[in-house]
Amino acid sequence: MVMKQVEEMTEAVRSMFGDAKKCSEKLSLIDLIQRLGLYYYFEDEINEVLGLMHNASNLDEEDVDLYTMALRFRLLRQKGFFVSCEIFNKYTNESGDFKESITKDEVGLLSLYEASHLRMKGENILDKALAFTTTQLQAIAMDSNSPFSQEVKFSLKWPIYKAMPRFMSRHYISLYQNNPLKDNVLLTFAKLDYNSLQKLYQKELGEFSRWWKDMMLREQLCFARDRAVECYTWAMGVYYEPKYSSGRILLAKVIAFLSILDDMYDAYATFEELQLFTHSIERFCSSTISFSTTFFFF
Repeated sequence: MVMKQVEEMTEAVRSMFGDAKKCSEKLSLIDLIQRLGLYYYFEDEINEVLGLMHNASNLDEEDVDLYTMALRFRLLRQKGFFVSCEIFNKYTNESGDFKESITKDEVGLLSLYEASHLRMKGENILDKALAFTTTQLQAIAMDSNSPFSQEVKFSLKWPIYKAMPRFMSRHYISLYQNNPLKDNVLLTFAKLDYNSLQKLYQKELGEFSRWWKDMMLREQLCFARDRAVECYTWAMGVYYEPKYSSGRILLAKVIAFLSILDDMYDAYATFEELQLFTHSIERFCSSTISFSTTFFFF
């Protein structure tokens, strides 16, 4: 029953890509799908749209506003496409500061703020954008009359580029639910997907916790912290998609061992013991790399 619902809603959302004619509509749809945690269902469609947009010389004239420009910049950079930060020069004055006129565009400010987190070294205009939008958004967050205050508060604490995808999706589903212009198909799809993945994560965490308990490392290494849930959450932050189930569990196990080593270095062994231990690890790694290289070439 659930699989049938997923298939039907997948086709319904897929048709939205065809219905969206303007660049701004396509970008908004992609952003919404990503925020709701449904990206992995439409990866091919999204890659195709962003690839075409990157190859296009510019946006349609009617689509050129701060929100669309910043959203296009962020989505393309997130996919690894290079986009020049000079596109934001049109929103600055002669001295290089952002114009006061854009402070009235709350949606545009938030979009520019999110885009600024994908800046690279030397992109001064994006450094200024981050400082400028942060100041403006802090004022909006304190304004209880603003319809964007809750969204802004969350964004200031957890920008999209730095947030864990599933935590962000959980928050945005609640936010989107109160949006009068919400699409019920997308909302239902997001809730169904979130609950379904939540059950998968619970199953994986149970499997990982049993492995951790069977290893009895907590009893044998009394100095080590019990961080099973934290290690799994870390792995889930690396990749959340259901197809990476085995990878998540394996990564959680690796992180658990690294956590023990971290505690050993920070809170248990003496300096002399750690020197010997470090040298042993270095010799082991060196011989392993040498063996792997020899094996590869022969």
